[in-house]
Amino acid sequence: NEKKELVRIIDLEITKSTLPLECMIMAGGRGKRLSPLTDTIPKPMLPLGEKPIIEHNIDRLISYGIKKFYISVKYLGEQIQDYFGDGSSKGVNIEYIWEEKPLGTAGALSLVENFETEKVLLMNSDLFTSVDFEDLYLDMVNNKADMAVASTEYKVDVPYAVFETDNDRVTAFKEKPSYVYHSNAGIYILNKELIKKIPRNEFYDITTLMETLVQEGGKLIHSPIIGFWIDIGKPVD
Repeated sequence: NEKKELVRIIDLEITKSTLPLECMIMAGGRGKRLSPLTDTIPKPMLPLGEKPIIEHNIDRLISYGIKKFYISVKYLGEQIQDYFGDGSSKGVNIEYIWEEKPLGTAGALSLVENFETEKVLLMNSDLFTSVDFEDLYLDMVNNKADMAVASTEYKVDVPYAVFETDNDRVTAFKEKPSYVYHSNAGIYILNKELIKKIPRNEFYDITTLMETLVQEGGKLIHSPIIGFWIDIGKPVD
């Protein structure tokens, strides 16, 4: 600091970056598709190896220097709050946003009085991923985007020949083609100003905000995840 006192030591083998972001993790869903596993345990708290799914994400975010977390909770949210407390055991600050009614994938952002960082990271709690949050952040900054969305490749294999046609006439065909699409991976960084567009305490999905941004001529980019990404949504996952 100004008095030349040492106030913090950063171990670069543990801390990958120090991103200027506050983070909201969405953890209020019911997780019906994972019943009966989620009948007594909220989906984010299901154990994945030695710790809950959500803890894998929080620990990874901490490794990128994020210190302030908001967790939106509803279904069995007390278990999440009891487990993490105020975050001091991990050296961070955690606040809980209680949803009195389902607020979709972005509505809880409207209940935070003031984010202190100019950009906010929003992500689903039920992901298992090696996403590089610094890459996502730098892509947004370097492209001067209003919002950056992490994307994952989704491959569709068609088991038949696919025709290219002109009315009834076949002009060409592809034998058992594969198509690759960039899909929403449930991780977003957005400019804080965009949160003003979200109606307070109303159901509102992040995809609605994305559509509004595009329609208004804003800049929305996607950044492919290099690594693994698993959506823990069904028992097979």
